Amino acid sequence: MRKYVLLFFSLSFLFISPLSAQIEKAPDRKEGVGPFSQLIIRGVTLINGNGAPPIGPVDIVVENNIIKQVKVVGYPDVPIKESRRPVLNEGGHELDAEGMYILPGFVDMHGHIGGSSQGTNAEYVFKLWMSHGITTIREPACGNGLDWVLDQKERSANNEITAPRILAYTAFGQGSDGPISSPEMARAWVKQNAENGADGIKFFGAPPEIMAAALEQNKVLGLRSACHHAQMDVARWTVLNSARSGLTSMEHWYGLPEALFEDRTVQDYPLDYNYQNEQHRFGEAGRLWAQAAEPYSDHWNKVMQELIELDFTIDPTFNIYEASRDLHRTRRLEWHESYTLPSLWEFYQPSKESHGSYWHFWGTEQEVAWKENYRLWMAFINEYKNRGGRVTTGSDSGFIFQLYGFAYIRELELLREAGFHPLEVIRAATLNGAEALGLDEEIGTVEVGKLADFVILEENPLQNLKVLYGTGAIKLTDNNEVVRVGGVKYTIKDGIIYDAKKLLADVKRMVEEAKKVEGFQIKQPGMKE
Repeated sequence: MRKYVLLFFSLSFLFISPLSAQIEKAPDRKEGVGPFSQLIIRGVTLINGNGAPPIGPVDIVVENNIIKQVKVVGYPDVPIKESRRPVLNEGGHELDAEGMYILPGFVDMHGHIGGSSQGTNAEYVFKLWMSHGITTIREPACGNGLDWVLDQKERSANNEITAPRILAYTAFGQGSDGPISSPEMARAWVKQNAENGADGIKFFGAPPEIMAAALEQNKVLGLRSACHHAQMDVARWTVLNSARSGLTSMEHWYGLPEALFEDRTVQDYPLDYNYQNEQHRFGEAGRLWAQAAEPYSDHWNKVMQELIELDFTIDPTFNIYEASRDLHRTRRLEWHESYTLPSLWEFYQPSKESHGSYWHFWGTEQEVAWKENYRLWMAFINEYKNRGGRVTTGSDSGFIFQLYGFAYIRELELLREAGFHPLEVIRAATLNGAEALGLDEEIGTVEVGKLADFVILEENPLQNLKVLYGTGAIKLTDNNEVVRVGGVKYTIKDGIIYDAKKLLADVKRMVEEAKKVEGFQIKQPGMKE
């Protein structure tokens, strides 16, 4: 299976064969209370997804999963007068959130639902997401098969399982009887994909005539799309080509520096480079932005402006490459001990076959190059946002020491590092994601008429995004006591209230049981003791 995963990411435009194994589906839902005919969330401070500053206290009234009222009921540090408050109906439910903060449910634009190579079943992944406030995910490539994902999508929509809302973006060519080798075959596959019930397509690249045909047909059908512009085709087809043909969003950053080239047409590959060698692939990727046009130069500005005019979405997934610039930090993240399954930890280890396990001989030179890569990459993304371009939040977890849920919160921190105001970070995680998915009339902000998807916590995430981590943030009290504060308290999806900390405790038990069965103890790569 490990060989398959690498093939999947590097040669997907040729032929996506059926998966040899699928992960275990989520069990019937046992968690959460509701939905209710009426739910009133009392006395909370609202941090909306539209860029507006916080306001509160407010009472939020939900009826049958639809927000009916968002009412300001007082002033900070002043007792709330009951006469100001919405009335609870008979059979309604109140949630006392006085002193707490509420945000729209988070959208993860790059959420793989586990994999058999990683040994991560759906319950494990879903609970990690939900415990971090993620109520909607886009599954980019449907690695367990489209029918499998559509089943989990339907069961989540019916709230039969504890899971975020799911959008299924099939990998281009998945399920075909053979390689897609002509524009006619591409159009036929796209039509069939829509008939099969997919929400969109995830591309990795293809010959230009095939990419153009597939994207144009997908646009005619009104479906959305994403693309990881893999190096195998990017010399002939960059992000600009895709956006002009109808691609609605790009993943990561591949294909963007190539569109910014001024003095070359291909990446400056070493002459012994082999794309199937993961260290070659990721090591040289870390030198790519330095080969592009200078920030704010004429060509740099021209490419950015055209993408903005095309209403193009960039989903950077900063977090998934962070080990490239600091391997030691990423592999020693504190949550690995309690929340990373043994099988997933083993998957992360150096390997010549496993995608993203490129630690063949990773060193200072690679990390220094990647730090510069981030500086240039972040400069583009921040300015893209400043000029009105849409930037979203995606995690791509399950690879490179990045864990579901936790990695999403790290993505928020990295958007902040890139220059986003905390309110802009929240907008990227909520409204921007909803817009990119075509769901902004249903989710993305706390507004009358939208669905009841919320994140509630006891600390202000604008002051410190770390309070969104399941493990919380470290704080020294006035009594000189070191404590942990934060962590999402409640995740509400479709009006159902989930105890986020209990969901995370369930994951911890799964990991403890797996370790006990296997007699497993985390060891750092190459260490005997």
